[in-house]
Amino acid sequence: MEPAFVITAAAALGALMAVAWVIQRLTGKSGWVDTIWSLAVGAGGVLAVVWPDANAALGRRIAVGILIALWSLRLAGHIAARTRGGEDDPRYADLARQWGGLFPVYLFVFLQIQAAAALILVLAVRLAAIRPGPFPAAGDFAGLALLAVAVVGEGVADAQLARFASAHKGRKAVCDVGLWAWSRHPNYFFEWLGWCAWAVVAIDLSGAWVWGWMALAAPVLMYVLLVHVSGIPPLEAHMLKSRGTAFEAYRARVNAFFPGPPHKETPR
Repeated sequence: MEPAFVITAAAALGALMAVAWVIQRLTGKSGWVDTIWSLAVGAGGVLAVVWPDANAALGRRIAVGILIALWSLRLAGHIAARTRGGEDDPRYADLARQWGGLFPVYLFVFLQIQAAAALILVLAVRLAAIRPGPFPAAGDFAGLALLAVAVVGEGVADAQLARFASAHKGRKAVCDVGLWAWSRHPNYFFEWLGWCAWAVVAIDLSGAWVWGWMALAAPVLMYVLLVHVSGIPPLEAHMLKSRGTAFEAYRARVNAFFPGPPHKETPR
């Protein structure tokens, strides 16, 4: 991986997340942080595509560039719309309560950690874009189809949740319809699936290009973050506080992450 690209991407992501910190402080709405993070990853992905590489197939680079841009714009648009019309993200609200007067300082550091995580994702996009070999290949079809499924699936999950919230406005209901009957966090699952797709495109199973295997760092990182760190744990803690026994019953019958048929007794 070219040091100049890594340094440039790291500096750009760090600067964009510093802008996110300023906007959060000015507006008081932390949802803008995730909006800007989504755009930052997309911008970093586009940079990864256009950064020169003599061995990369033009078709692969174009396909990767279009799809990472579409992913970024869809997710950022969804989060921005939710932020404009709703309350602050409960995860950040909880952090504000925990950090107290040091919230601004800790938040800045936290956002720079998010920039570092974004760099790992951008590097996976770079590895997918510059994988040597003719385009299209089997890995391109498989990976890009997987990404399309992930983007559509996440969009459907977001839309189902929005419709449910609108229909049950003011009530402490738990969304358990559509994809949400098969996973407590289908949006997170499809987000993770999308990052698996970049590894599929990047990996050369012939063994001729070992760098592609490094792209597996992206889905591994996203799984850890979503399932064990900043995704499910704080969100479900908030849901338990706000929804109580209704969410406990939901949690007992629906898988947390990987979709599966609802069950009756064993909590997941």
